[in-house]
Amino acid sequence: MKNFKIIGISIETTNQNNQASEDLNKLWSQFYSEQVLSKIPNKENEAVYAIYTDYESDYTVKYTAIIGQQVSTLETIPEGLIGREIINDQLLKYTVIGEMPGAVIHTWKEIWENDKTLSRTYKADFEVYGQESQNGADSNWIFIGVA
Repeated sequence: MKNFKIIGISIETTNQNNQASEDLNKLWSQFYSEQVLSKIPNKENEAVYAIYTDYESDYTVKYTAIIGQQVSTLETIPEGLIGREIINDQLLKYTVIGEMPGAVIHTWKEIWENDKTLSRTYKADFEVYGQESQNGADSNWIFIGVA
């Protein structure tokens, strides 16, 4: 799962002034209201991914957020969607424990607090929401790219 292709929708945002919270809420709303799931071709599974990539330098400045699904090819990208190849050398996995979305926010805060000791690469970090995510606690994951 270190390297995969994704098709979805995106937004450029920043964690400064709580901007990401507002932007990501809009992106998730758009994802579901525009039924993006039904527009994605060549899906490899039904999991939904939230990708964080194109970091200007680290999590404190601009980056791109993508919500989409893993696909087998980027040959066909529907209008209005984007496709990306996500590449990481190594990943560190966090299990998200608790009720959404608070549990994801809490886990990210823990990651940021330990940022200096994690050797993050800032290539691509992502959350995975699979079928299990409908089951509540301990069923969502965050992966961060590390050296």
